[in-house]
Amino acid sequence: MHVVIMGCGRVGSTLAHSLEARGHSVAVIDQDADAFRRLGPDFGGITVTGAGFDGDVLRQAGIERADAFAAVSSGDNSNIISARLARETFGVSRVAARIYDQRRAQVYERLGIPTVATVRWTADRMLRHLVPEGNVEIFRDETSTVSVIEVPVHKGWIGQPLRQLEESSGARVAYLIRFGIGTLPTASTVVQEGDQVFMLVTDDIIGSVTSVAAAPPEGGH
Repeated sequence: MHVVIMGCGRVGSTLAHSLEARGHSVAVIDQDADAFRRLGPDFGGITVTGAGFDGDVLRQAGIERADAFAAVSSGDNSNIISARLARETFGVSRVAARIYDQRRAQVYERLGIPTVATVRWTADRMLRHLVPEGNVEIFRDETSTVSVIEVPVHKGWIGQPLRQLEESSGARVAYLIRFGIGTLPTASTVVQEGDQVFMLVTDDIIGSVTSVAAAPPEGGH
């Protein structure tokens, strides 16, 4: 892949190195030429001095052959303008923007631009380190709304259909790990001893979902 990154701060430079280490070609744009020092002498990609919402600057960075574009500068407006330009003018399919204002982030998500609302995301991660909630979070979406958690299941659920657990908890089972192998549940899947159950939840139902799963099913023992 060829990836264009706008912004060579700590996030942009770290992202550039991570992508390059995976074998991708990378171009980094920043208005401050001194910012490229963060990339170090071993960086083998392209650096372009200029604004990421300038079409000519984007072309110098290879936007016309880019597979992905990341806008991670310190300015919300610059990030979203450049992200929309990459998506709508140059047809880049994978585009993401860092947004500090979470209210704006929700608006831009509706426009089809995936965003990382930095303050909310960071605060959410810190909270989960400081106040463990008794479950293991595996994934959280870009808007920090939906997550996949491992849900400990009471032994009373063994032999019961997974759909009964879904109906009782109001959450969907994303997948199981059974005998060490990930498995997608079907309509006929029943809980077996040793299953690890992973469910899709929102923050407001985590407590109720884990409580339902931790207790035997109604009418069970």
